[in-house]
Amino acid sequence: MSDGAGDLPPADGIDEGKRLVRVGGDKGLSLAERLTDRFHRLTWRTPIHGFRLKGRYPLKLIAVPDDPIFGDVGRGQALLAGEILFRGERHPVAGLDLRSFSPSPAFAEFLQSFAWLRDLSSVATRAQGAPVAEDLMERWLAAHAEKVTPLAWRPDLWGRRILFWTAHAPLILSSTDLVYRSKVLNALARGARHLDSSADKAPPGHQRVAAWCGVIAAGLLIPGGDPRKTFGEAGLSRALDGALWPDGGLVSRSPGRLLEIIGLITTLRESYAARRQDLPDFAQAALARMVPALLGTCHADRGLASWQGSGPVPADQVAQIIEASGVRARPLRQARDWGYQRLTAGTTVLLVDAAPPPIARVVEGGCASTLAFELSDGPARLVVNCGGARAALPTLPRALVEGLRTTAAHSTLTLADTNSTAVHADGTLGRGVGEVELSRQESENASRIEASHDGYVRRHGFVHRRQLILTGDGKELRGEDVLLPKGRGNRRPGPTSFAIRFHLGRGVEASPTADGLGAVLRVPGGAMWQFRTRGASLAIDDSLWIDGEGRPIATQQLVISGATEPGGTNVGWVLKRAR
Repeated sequence: MSDGAGDLPPADGIDEGKRLVRVGGDKGLSLAERLTDRFHRLTWRTPIHGFRLKGRYPLKLIAVPDDPIFGDVGRGQALLAGEILFRGERHPVAGLDLRSFSPSPAFAEFLQSFAWLRDLSSVATRAQGAPVAEDLMERWLAAHAEKVTPLAWRPDLWGRRILFWTAHAPLILSSTDLVYRSKVLNALARGARHLDSSADKAPPGHQRVAAWCGVIAAGLLIPGGDPRKTFGEAGLSRALDGALWPDGGLVSRSPGRLLEIIGLITTLRESYAARRQDLPDFAQAALARMVPALLGTCHADRGLASWQGSGPVPADQVAQIIEASGVRARPLRQARDWGYQRLTAGTTVLLVDAAPPPIARVVEGGCASTLAFELSDGPARLVVNCGGARAALPTLPRALVEGLRTTAAHSTLTLADTNSTAVHADGTLGRGVGEVELSRQESENASRIEASHDGYVRRHGFVHRRQLILTGDGKELRGEDVLLPKGRGNRRPGPTSFAIRFHLGRGVEASPTADGLGAVLRVPGGAMWQFRTRGASLAIDDSLWIDGEGRPIATQQLVISGATEPGGTNVGWVLKRAR
């Protein structure tokens, strides 16, 4: 299999050894920081903030940028039919009062961001789409234009809103009603002034990046905005520095969120192009780092794997954003900070989470997935993680969605039915994995990754070490999971149970062998793989996988179960392509 684009040189080298350490990983925002954020939001309702929002409003935009990304056809057609559709949730436009409307949080964010303008413009002409867009705009103006509310005026949503309002201005500003047009342009100006003082208060990561993108777009497209543009560029540079690792990965370790940031910067670039200006060098350099990092978490079909709450974004969606970015690059094979290791051979792609979970200060639905892996054979995903904790349908039970973040929902070892990193009831991550040691070697015959984590040392007295060897032809993956005694927790008498899970991809059918130590896996497309283990018993259980639409799909899992004595244990296993 080719991992590259043309004859481009590889973007990364391979370190023979690497230690990754999470510093202060279980510490979230301090009480003082939370109080400061709360106080800042309360100031939005004060007369002082209202005074800041006043000023001249533009009579028109300087330019109208293109939207480089195509929208969702199904959602666009639903809008033409009078309904708003998002992740399986559907609401009629008729009678919609945004002052009292209470959909799911994900739907509310989608509606408030005006991302649906992209969907509408992808299926409708201006004559068809403008009445729909202006109707929803009037409803939004009536509810939120003058009243500053926590959700509608959230900095990241204002940032996205400015990008979409300006790129799709023909849909929302085609009316000959001068009063309506002045309300839209006045709201745009007020939103930009709001961002001037609140963009840097947005949570770090994709939200802060979105807020600063809105500041810059307003500076480029609203008359007299040159000082705001300069101010915004400085803010965006800081936001990107805080959001990205040097290798281009996102600090929150979510591939889905990294894809969002690539889309934001790519969309912002069109605002510069509309003014015949170039994207600043720092933003272009960030794109050049982000794209290889993102591709490093894609399977052979270029669709995203399921890591840190992200769903398996389909290949066509990923490809469209990458193509719009203009960056041609090979997938990053070893992300030193991003934390994902990639091995390829033949038609096989192996992806490994070889880093601690994201630190609590930047986490958003983080998962206890250290040392889990995903494996694909061509277009078929053989071994996966359940995934989708942030991308699942809102109708799914909360307990199930939170369960998707646990160690047991990932293809790795679970000790004593506990998580390698604590997943708290409020959604935050606690103590657990603080250090991962990693070694990687590659040759023509095989590639090997050996990694260990300390997530079970404090509570149970064991280090989990996993070794994965992928043969040069990609037809065999040999693995070994070892529990090594360490720390005071190992002084507890008696055996400790463990389970090693291999969640199987959609459509993969598992049949047990007669001796109970193996299984035959039939992969969609006709391929067949054999699984064997030694040192423990093997069972085939039910599982589920969250697909690209956020829907739960019934699947199977292989489970190696056993118990370790205080002296430790090791379990070997192999996946081999039979034909």
